[in-house]
Amino acid sequence: MSVLSGKKIVLGISGGIAAYKTATLVRLFIKAGAHVQVIMTPASKDFVTPLTLSTLSKNPVYSTFYNEEDADAQWNNHVELGLWADLMIIAPATANTLSKMANGTCDNLLIATYLSAKCPVYFAPAMDLDMYIHPSTLASFAALTQFGNIIIPAENGELASGLSGQGRMAEPENIVAFLEADLESKLPLKGKKILITAGPTYEAIDPVRFIGNHSSGKMGFDIAQSAANLGASVTLISGPSHFTINHNLVNVVRVVSAQDMYDACHQYFEDTDVAIAAAAVADYRPKIVADQKIKKSEDNFFIELEKTKDILASMGAIKKNQFLIGFALETENEIENAKLKIQKKNLDLIVLNSLQDAGAGFGKPTNKITFIDKDFVVEPMELKSKEAVADDILNKVIAHYA
Repeated sequence: MSVLSGKKIVLGISGGIAAYKTATLVRLFIKAGAHVQVIMTPASKDFVTPLTLSTLSKNPVYSTFYNEEDADAQWNNHVELGLWADLMIIAPATANTLSKMANGTCDNLLIATYLSAKCPVYFAPAMDLDMYIHPSTLASFAALTQFGNIIIPAENGELASGLSGQGRMAEPENIVAFLEADLESKLPLKGKKILITAGPTYEAIDPVRFIGNHSSGKMGFDIAQSAANLGASVTLISGPSHFTINHNLVNVVRVVSAQDMYDACHQYFEDTDVAIAAAAVADYRPKIVADQKIKKSEDNFFIELEKTKDILASMGAIKKNQFLIGFALETENEIENAKLKIQKKNLDLIVLNSLQDAGAGFGKPTNKITFIDKDFVVEPMELKSKEAVADDILNKVIAHYA
C-alpha cells in the first residue's frame, strides 16, 4: 500500500504546456488511494480542461474565487482548501507562479490557497532551460526552499521550444515516487521492527471442537495498520480471525493455538524493537486431545485442562532493549491486577481494558483503555474507535523513542 493512501492532496496547476501531464498525475494519485482536489490558474485551462481533471479526481475543479456562472456566486474558500490538505503540490510550477509564491503576490485562487496551507508544500518547476537557470528563478527556488517548501527538480529532455536541457517537469510517475520516498523518510517509526499479536487462540478438544474466546482480532489488526502507516516493519502474529490487512510493511503470520503463537513470537522477538501483545491467548488447554470426534454418550463430560505457556511473561523474561507492551482485560480490581502484571511480566506499558466499561471488550468497534506504565503512572483514556486507540498506543511508542 502506498504511503499516499488516504492522504488529502491539493494539486495546483499553473499555465504551462506541462499541464497536460497532470491528468496522468491525478490518475496516479487516485490509484495510490489519495483524495485529490485540483486548483487551476485561469491560464492552465488553455492546456488541460477542468472537466478532464474533475472526472479523474472525482471532485469539482476550482479556478476562481467564486463561480461566475452560479446565480448565488458561491465563494471558493481558499482557507478551507489550504487547511483540508495533508500535502500540496504545484505542478507544473511556472516561473510566473514560482515568483508569486516567493513574493506573496496573491492574485489568484491557487496562490491564496498556497498562502493558507499548513501542510508540506512541494513544487515541480517546468520552463525552458534558460528560464530555469535565470537568477530570478534561482532566487524563487531559494526563497521557497527557505520557507520549507520542497522542490521536485526538473528533468533533462526535449522542451516545448525545441531545445533540449533541464527544465522539463518531472514525469508523473517520478513525482509520485519522489513524494512517496520523501514522506516515508519522515515517518516517525521508519526503521523500527514491531511484533504484534492479535485475535484468539483455539485449543483443540478433538478434531472438531475447541476451547476459544470471543476475540475478533480487530484491535491487533488496527495496531498493525497504524504502525505500518507510521513506517514500521510489522510482523503480525494472528490467531483465527476473519480480518485481513494489505500493506507492504506488514507480514502476517497465521497461527491457531497458544503453542503456535508462543513459537512464532519467539521466532521473531529477538530481532524486534517493540512487541505489542494484543492477542487474547487461552490460559488453559485440554491436557489430552482426542484423535477422533468425541461422541455424545454421557450426561456429564469432563475435560482435564493444563496451563498454556505465558507468551508475554516469556518475552519479558528474555527482553533486552525491546519496548514491551501488554494488554489486560479485567472485570474487577482492574488497576491493581494490571500493576501486578507489569511487575510479574517485566512490561514497559500495559493497556488495560475493563469489561465494566460500556463500549469496550470483544467484538466491538470501540474500546476504552487505561495506560499504566512501569512507573505505575495511570492515564485513563476516553471511549474511542479501535483505530483511534491504535493510534494512541503507537504514540506511546513514538514518545518512547523521542
